[in-house]
Amino acid sequence: MASLRSTAILDHSADAVWAVIRDTGGIAEWFPAMVSSEAREGGRVVTLGDGTVIDEDIVTLDDRLRRLQYRVIGGDLAVESHLGTVDVIELPDGRSVLVYGTDIEPADVAAAFDAAIAEAVAGLNTHLQG
Repeated sequence: MASLRSTAILDHSADAVWAVIRDTGGIAEWFPAMVSSEAREGGRVVTLGDGTVIDEDIVTLDDRLRRLQYRVIGGDLAVESHLGTVDVIELPDGRSVLVYGTDIEPADVAAAFDAAIAEAVAGLNTHLQG
């Protein structure tokens, strides 16, 4: 299993960042690899730029901890096991840290996930200014 992590210090409050992250059906608005996303009961369905569809269950949506966890449960990718965890942590100066971790099997799909997540995390400041 591969473990991935992307982090960013964001020039926005933890509450502002969390409002974007907790909108699970709106992920395509800030995640460039996705062209559409839609919430469904207990999860979401996302479509990537190449037409690949991924079905995900929401495992944790904790407003107190500002933590989202989700699991790929189906779709077009050959994912055997997956858990994504997004934590938003408040900093004393009014900014925040976003930590986006993913555990995924098989490991050979990890590179594509890692690149897409890193791009999305790096663009969050710009999205939030929008």
